[in-house]
Amino acid sequence: MQDRLNRWLFKQVDNSALVAFRVIFGLLLACEAFGSIATGMVKRAFIEPKYTFTFIGFDFLEPLPDYWMYVLYCTMGVAGLLVMVGYKYRVAMTYYAITWTYVYLLQKSSYNNHCYLLMLLNYLMIFLPAHKSASIDARVNPGLRKEHMSRWIYIFIITFIWIIYSYASIAKFYPDWIDGSFPRYLMSIRGKEWSLLQETWAHEAIKYFGLLFDLLIVPLLLWKPTRWPAVIASIFFHLFNSIVFKIGIFPYMALSFLLFFFSVENVHKWFVWKKTFYAAGEIIVPKTRNWIIAGTTTFLLVMLLLPLRHWAIPGDVFWTEEGHRLSWRMMLRSRSGYATYTVVDKDSGERTRIRLSDYLSNKQKRAVQSKPDFMWQFAQKLKKEYAKNGQDVAVYVRAKVGINGRRPVPFTDPDIDLADTEWSHWNHHEWILPSPGYTREDD
Repeated sequence: MQDRLNRWLFKQVDNSALVAFRVIFGLLLACEAFGSIATGMVKRAFIEPKYTFTFIGFDFLEPLPDYWMYVLYCTMGVAGLLVMVGYKYRVAMTYYAITWTYVYLLQKSSYNNHCYLLMLLNYLMIFLPAHKSASIDARVNPGLRKEHMSRWIYIFIITFIWIIYSYASIAKFYPDWIDGSFPRYLMSIRGKEWSLLQETWAHEAIKYFGLLFDLLIVPLLLWKPTRWPAVIASIFFHLFNSIVFKIGIFPYMALSFLLFFFSVENVHKWFVWKKTFYAAGEIIVPKTRNWIIAGTTTFLLVMLLLPLRHWAIPGDVFWTEEGHRLSWRMMLRSRSGYATYTVVDKDSGERTRIRLSDYLSNKQKRAVQSKPDFMWQFAQKLKKEYAKNGQDVAVYVRAKVGINGRRPVPFTDPDIDLADTEWSHWNHHEWILPSPGYTREDD
């Protein structure tokens, strides 16, 4: 059994796909960093706001002062370019992974699953031998050069991709997607520049294509007779997302995963034809065999189990958001709402209604009026602000939230002091009112 497993996992295959992926990935990392400066994202997210909303538990993180955030992003861009050319690869990749984790955890106002995926890939790429061919490192140090890698790398990457797509599809099996109402609403707000996308047939096409693409794309790419149709579907799907939703580098990163589904001969011929092709097919079992199997298995199990945690938390995840993050629940819902924050001095009883624009950017204001973790965090921030003046205060939030364009309905218990509650990543919060049990007649 062990010999069979060794032959399956540690047979050596040509590494052209991983090498080509490194080049594209490094370029995308550089584009993400320099593009964040050019588009004003760094200024909007880190320099202009009075506060940043970190992931809960990482409140100690603060933006770098003055314009040092620009310097940070510039160095990240340089690190991306070093990854691309394969110079000081592991140092550059480690640096980008750490700095990306910092900016990812520092602010979640612009959170999406793509940022989470990029963080995971950064750390995975540190440990993969992507720099051992067609790189400056391999040219400077010929002893490093290898034209092959173990097959487990292919298996691991494809399995990881399959998990992501599968959960993205499974999450769409909910009423608003199945009846087409959310695709229709999504196009009305995100695709309003395109009259074609306001047609009923377009909404139906988006509904079925979005669900079936995520569900079937990996099996179709793995089966040779359906590979090219699946590639064409991938190009259409991701370019559509890039043009309509403007979601940065992610569509192109997703397209780069296609490298791992073609034969090694074709990838070598198409992308890195100057490197020597490896075809010996040796079985080389590394001394770290057990660590590799344990590490990759643990990682994939976490990826399988973490998105299921919302089933263990009472309430509808679409309403409560509890268990929504880190679960590959992509393009599923839109939240809107309005909220009033009232601060009450515990000693004098004086009540103050908070003017959100005194504290928050427009994007942050939308978040603290519709998303529960932002509501709780803002209550904590207000308590700390008033504590600076020696005041012990309670913070009450009266919020109404609407899902997917519906009429907003009460979301929070206005009699609970949010500043005096604890946050749990694994349990329901009683100050979130029960889901109204929406039906389409409520629209």
